[in-house]
Amino acid sequence: MLDKARVATRLPAQDLDRARRFYAEKLGLEPADERPGGLLYRCGDGDFALFESAGASPGTFTQMAFEVDDIESAVAALRGRGVVLEEVDVPGLRTVDGIAEVEGNYPSKGATGERAAWFRDSEGNLIGIGQPVKH
Repeated sequence: MLDKARVATRLPAQDLDRARRFYAEKLGLEPADERPGGLLYRCGDGDFALFESAGASPGTFTQMAFEVDDIESAVAALRGRGVVLEEVDVPGLRTVDGIAEVEGNYPSKGATGERAAWFRDSEGNLIGIGQPVKH
């Protein structure tokens, strides 16, 4: 039933104005559309929305990710805008200068692994950046 549906991420924001500023100033993104209590962003082939919520994100897992062709450039650009990358050091996953080497990938992506980085938005949502590793 849902196999033909478009997937769209929704992220909570306790302060929608603060979130709008973060996404504009730190990520260079402006809403493509808005409604009372919500901002819609379009990136590449997908979209995501920020919605006003009294609840806070737990930020304990990746809630949304951007797939990029050059993670070093993306990380450098984010750092240049003041974004703080998460440092991860758990069994099987460790960042070095903000970037982790992740073993394995989905066969349909034609990659053998992924390079990844994470940061939190102004609302505590954990956002990932990934670059498939192709050999």
